[in-house]
Amino acid sequence: MGSGEPSGRDVLARSVRGQGRRLALGSALGCVHQLGEALVPVLIGVVVDQAVAGQDAGRLALWLAVLAVLYVCLSWSFRLGARAGERGAEEAAHTLRLAIVHRVLDPRGGAEEDRLSGELANVATEDAKRVGAVNMALMSGIWAVAGITVSAVALLLTSVTLGLIVLLGTPVLLWLGHLLSKPLERRSEAEQDRAAGAAGVAADLVAGLRVLKGLGAQRAAVERYRRTSRVSLAATLRAARAEAWQTGLVLALTGGFIALIAWVGGRLALDGSLTLGQLVSAVGLALFLLGPLETFAWVNTELAQGRASAARIARVLAAGPAVVGGDEPVPDGVRGEVRLRGVRYGGLDGVDLDLPAGRLTGIAVTDPACAEALLSCLGREADPESGSVELDGVPLTRLDPAGLRAAVLVAAHDAALFEGSLAANVTPGGGDGPDPRTDRAMAAADADEVARSLPDGADTGVGEGGRSLSGGQRQRVLLARALRAEPPVLVVHDPTTAVDAVTEARIAEGLRRIRQGRTTVVVTNSPALLAVTDRVVFLDGGRVGAEGTHAELALTHETYRTAVLA
Repeated sequence: MGSGEPSGRDVLARSVRGQGRRLALGSALGCVHQLGEALVPVLIGVVVDQAVAGQDAGRLALWLAVLAVLYVCLSWSFRLGARAGERGAEEAAHTLRLAIVHRVLDPRGGAEEDRLSGELANVATEDAKRVGAVNMALMSGIWAVAGITVSAVALLLTSVTLGLIVLLGTPVLLWLGHLLSKPLERRSEAEQDRAAGAAGVAADLVAGLRVLKGLGAQRAAVERYRRTSRVSLAATLRAARAEAWQTGLVLALTGGFIALIAWVGGRLALDGSLTLGQLVSAVGLALFLLGPLETFAWVNTELAQGRASAARIARVLAAGPAVVGGDEPVPDGVRGEVRLRGVRYGGLDGVDLDLPAGRLTGIAVTDPACAEALLSCLGREADPESGSVELDGVPLTRLDPAGLRAAVLVAAHDAALFEGSLAANVTPGGGDGPDPRTDRAMAAADADEVARSLPDGADTGVGEGGRSLSGGQRQRVLLARALRAEPPVLVVHDPTTAVDAVTEARIAEGLRRIRQGRTTVVVTNSPALLAVTDRVVFLDGGRVGAEGTHAELALTHETYRTAVLA
């Protein structure tokens, strides 16, 4: 990990620093609360010695009034302090979620490498929540320190022996609690890893539910998730056992410590070193200490889980970009001329290719891997291993990826629709009311026919991932969204594989009409789409095998004819 990349400790530190003021306020209020809690047994001891033992009704009423005021202060200081702590924890978690989403959506990519979408969602939710909770844990720890300090001082004033037991015994308990939290930290990280994996598999299976049903592979899919879920369950149980052992052992140590204080206090009372009221106060303070010491056990648990989650978040935030460099802004007035020179990447083997500005070019392939590699290079999802891709004579590696994506839009065939209406998916962030650009895009992609078939037209919700639509309907909406963006260069990949021949012919004509005069690339083996292009480039074995019109290649090139018409 480089010096500029965050570690788990960095993530925790930033989370705490970001809520410094709220943490300080909550800690101050909590210390006031702990001071009041510790004073309660002290005041009860005073009542016993001065009012009960002396049978003084006036003093009894006075000290009971003092106790009543103290309890009011206890209530409000706890409520306000806890509110500050909880808000700090939630805001820290929210800040982390934003940082994770920002990294995942970074135009240079890289965060999603080797991670399922469900796993990233788990990191942005559960892990961020656990790290945010560290703020509340630290504040509670400060409260506990204040409570133990006040109790130790009170016991010192009552008995030096009891005070020293608390002052010397508490650090030992804290150290033992820290050692006991180590197994929990390791198992908590494993638990989150397995849970994220299970969430990722579940999201993956749900996204492909239609395909699974079509293949009759539901049973295999369920078995795959069952295996993953069992692994996750086993990791969760191991973490739960570690937490139970830690909590149980810490409570046993704490109970023994409290018993020691009570035993020593009793012996001191028997030999006359303590009055009855002081004994009551000492026992009360010993019982009060149970709360702060249990808090320390909880804090150790939260810190262990927080450190494990912070390490997972740090790995996402520190993930290297898929592409590097590129700081130049995309010039205004993009002509849309794209050139590939000696490009080697994936299935591409030294491809030289010219995509003229303002023309509709079709690209047919014999190997689908070549299509995927070409799309990755054109959209700069990845850089070629060798060679270059240029836009208007400028290498893509020199251009800012965010600006480049606006200039060169690659519309993959498996892109996702979002929860919301059909219209909102075609025009993300668009305003209300009629929009001629949207209407033209819908008509060109034949998505207006989809809208007419829905109960509320374009305002009908399409469900998560567009699952309420058929495969062909989803394809048309996705194409309409790409056309509505009106980029200078549009690259579409197999936009009509799930529609019938008549609809495909309408879409082909609509695509040619709406993109007239703008650079458009259609990566497909569909004869209907290739027939309306100005020129077809045929990639065979990762190289340019032939160029010409669809009619010419279908007539003269046997391999092309087999790939496209067979």
